Amino acid sequence: MKKTMLTFIAAAAVVVFGAGCNTVHGLGKDIEKGGEAIQRSTK
Repeated sequence: MKKTMLTFIAAAAVVVFGAGCNTVHGLGKDIEKGGEAIQRSTK
């Protein structure tokens, strides 16, 4: 169940962050922030 929820959250983050950036560099920063948020939520 946790793995499914984590996958859903990660996919949603990619969609949200992907829609909000205008450049590849900005996308990389958004993905990094999303990954950090996921890491914090698993602690």
